[in-house]
Amino acid sequence: MGKTPAAPRFCATSFNSRPIFLRGPACFGHKTLVSCSAPPKDKQMGKKIIVIGAGIVGVSTAIWLRRFGQTVTLVDRADPGQGASYGNAGLLAACAMVPETTPDLFFKAPKMLLDRDSPLFVRWSYLPRMLPWLTGYMKHANDRDTRRISGNLAEITSDTVTQHWALTEGMGARDYLNKSDYVFAYRSRADFEAEAYTWQIRRARGFDPTLIEGPAVQEFDPGYGPNIGCLAVVKDHGFVTDPGGYVASLADEFQRMGGRVVRADVTDIEASENAPPRVITSEGAMSCDKVVIASGAWSKTLMKKLGLRIPLESERGYHIVMKDASGGPRAPTMVSSGKFAATPMKAGLRCAGIVELGGLEAGPSDAPFALLRRQIPEAFPHLEFSSEQTWMGHRPATTDSLPLIGQVRRSGVYTAFGHQHVGLTGGPKTGRLVAGLIADQPSNLDLGAYAPDRFGV
Repeated sequence: MGKTPAAPRFCATSFNSRPIFLRGPACFGHKTLVSCSAPPKDKQMGKKIIVIGAGIVGVSTAIWLRRFGQTVTLVDRADPGQGASYGNAGLLAACAMVPETTPDLFFKAPKMLLDRDSPLFVRWSYLPRMLPWLTGYMKHANDRDTRRISGNLAEITSDTVTQHWALTEGMGARDYLNKSDYVFAYRSRADFEAEAYTWQIRRARGFDPTLIEGPAVQEFDPGYGPNIGCLAVVKDHGFVTDPGGYVASLADEFQRMGGRVVRADVTDIEASENAPPRVITSEGAMSCDKVVIASGAWSKTLMKKLGLRIPLESERGYHIVMKDASGGPRAPTMVSSGKFAATPMKAGLRCAGIVELGGLEAGPSDAPFALLRRQIPEAFPHLEFSSEQTWMGHRPATTDSLPLIGQVRRSGVYTAFGHQHVGLTGGPKTGRLVAGLIADQPSNLDLGAYAPDRFGV
């Protein structure tokens, strides 16, 4: 007889037409059924939870908490899906587990800062404020840390398509999702081979690309121009046709499940090991049993109020949407030369990327948009569009490139932020993990690498 397969970490089962997830051998064969009913919309039940932040991570957490029978209020100063979740590249990037802090970053970074065609920008006036973060970030630019971080990120990203489909089971929000290849576009085979280190790590996780070269590139997709001579095509990925609309739709579904959405600024959290936490907002104080901080790059201030100084900075990201576009790529494409992703969406072709280190307060810079405008026609010379729309937002980046997932000591406050480039990709799984911790239905994934107190006080 063959060897009994290892139990999956999560297994989809029946929950009144929605999946729940169990642990252990009972999940073999995906046949286990759980006899229970969905939470009544008009009944207060379970713990009383406040989720701060209505992006993809916060909304996913809120939905899974409702499925686990909790009473949930989602609080944000803006409408759901209007922060980083609105402006991302829309990718379900399963293979996005390699951090930017690869061993060669020490050599690449100075050259990138001096190259006008590099996707790395710094607002020099902000540099003194971010030097402590930058020093901690660069300390991880070594082989040992890169492989450790990659392994931990892979636990959050590699099953993203399955996680999004599970999140949207029985929901209209499913219409925003598409399964697809993910294409990495290079000028030449040599440029692809220059990233051998990164591809070695991806291959070890099962993401082995199919290479397409020469004239076969344009046969594969005529949207690519002659400057692209090599494609690395990876299966089992996906994309969202309207990220902001997707999260807004999920928030509507959450309210139909009996959840509550409150528009308010969160100014403080009162928490201790001896009393339930309270959330102080611009609309007054809100009592609860547990709190989840899922407010992205703005989470640092709230964590400071809990006595933790989190090394978190904003990686300012930019996008341009070419509206009513034609002649672009058919599948989501990472253009290696410019490190931007081009994703076909309902509104047009969204080209998103760039890393600008410059904090939360300053407005958009002109140079990142100018760079995108130079690089897009080089990759897609046949692209035609009616107009363009620009956006700048904030990705929450920790010094070790890992999110914070877990409880802050025994305060009743949980964290779900710090996903850097993979918030949309890892949001649904993060939400399910945190909801499971709160609802006493934890996964068997060791969350120690994501502990919110790992940086000390």
